[in-house]
Amino acid sequence: MSSLFDAEAVAARILKSAMGLKQGESLLIVTDRQLCTLAGAFFSAGQKLTKKARLVTIDIPQSHGEEPHPDIARMMAKHDVCMLITTKSLTHTKARMKASKAGARIASMPGLRESMFSTALAASPKQIGALNGRLIRILGGKKDIRITTGKGTDVTFSIRGRKWVSNHGTLTKKGAVGNLPAGEVFIAPLEGRTEGRLVVDESIATAGKVKKPIIISIKRGRIVSVAGGKEALVFGVALVTDRHRMVAELGIGTNRKARITGAILEDEKMFGTFHVAFGNNRQFGGTIDVPFHVDAVAARPTIMADGKAIMREGKLL
Repeated sequence: MSSLFDAEAVAARILKSAMGLKQGESLLIVTDRQLCTLAGAFFSAGQKLTKKARLVTIDIPQSHGEEPHPDIARMMAKHDVCMLITTKSLTHTKARMKASKAGARIASMPGLRESMFSTALAASPKQIGALNGRLIRILGGKKDIRITTGKGTDVTFSIRGRKWVSNHGTLTKKGAVGNLPAGEVFIAPLEGRTEGRLVVDESIATAGKVKKPIIISIKRGRIVSVAGGKEALVFGVALVTDRHRMVAELGIGTNRKARITGAILEDEKMFGTFHVAFGNNRQFGGTIDVPFHVDAVAARPTIMADGKAIMREGKLL
C-alpha cells in the first residue's frame, strides 16, 4: 500500500461487503498503540458509512487469548459490528464469545500489517468459500487425519464427531465471527488423541518467522518436548501450564494470495500450508478453556483422511 488513503479504500470495501455494515448500525473498532494507524483507516471509512462509529484503544496483553478489560467486553456486546485490530488475538476470549452470542458481527485481525491490504485481504471471498466448501465436503465425517512433511512431520489427529469450520471472509450474518484476512478450514481434534512429531518450518505466533525448525513431540494430545533454536525457546517458555500444552486446533490454509510474512494472521491462511494450535479451543467445538491460543505453521503437507490422500506436498488432489 502506498498511502493511508489506499488503506481506507480497502477498509471501506471490507466494511461494506465483508461485514455488511449499514447506515444506522453501530461500529466498534478495538485496537492498541501498535496498530492504531491501520485501525484508523477502518475508523475513517466507518465514519463515512455510519454515524455510530467508535474507536477504543486497549493495552497490549501478554498472550493471545487473554481477556480484555470488562468495559471493552461490554462494549463489544453492544455493537452491531466489531473490528478487533489488535496485536494479540481476542478471537479465543470469553468477551468475543459473549459478543457473538449477543449478535455482533466480528472480524478478528490480530497482527494486521499494511502489506496484507494488497495480498491476503485482496483474495476473493467467493473463491475461498468455494475451496473451503470443497475441502469440508471431502473431510466431513472422517475419523482420523495423518499429516507428514519432507521436513519430518508425522502426526495423527482423531477428529471423530468434531465439525470443520470454514473461515471464508463473509461475515454479514448476525453473530458471524472470523479472521480477516480469511482463508482456512479448521477443526478441534479430540483432546488427548493427537500423537506424533510436528516440525514447524514457517512461523509461530509467539515469535514470527522460524529460522530454525521447531520440533514438537506430542503424546496423548499434549506437548512433551520442544526443540530447535531461539523461536523454540520462546514458545517453550510460554507453555506455563498443562492446558497450554494441549493440541487445540488443526487447520488448512486456503488463501492463494496469502504469503509467509511472520504474521500468523496471514501465514496460517496461505494455501499449501497447515497449522496446529495449542491452548484454547472452547469457542469452536473443543473443551480446553485457557487464556492462550498459539498457532504454528508448516508448509507442503501430505494430508491423509481415513487413509486417503487429499493433499500431497501442498498440492490439493
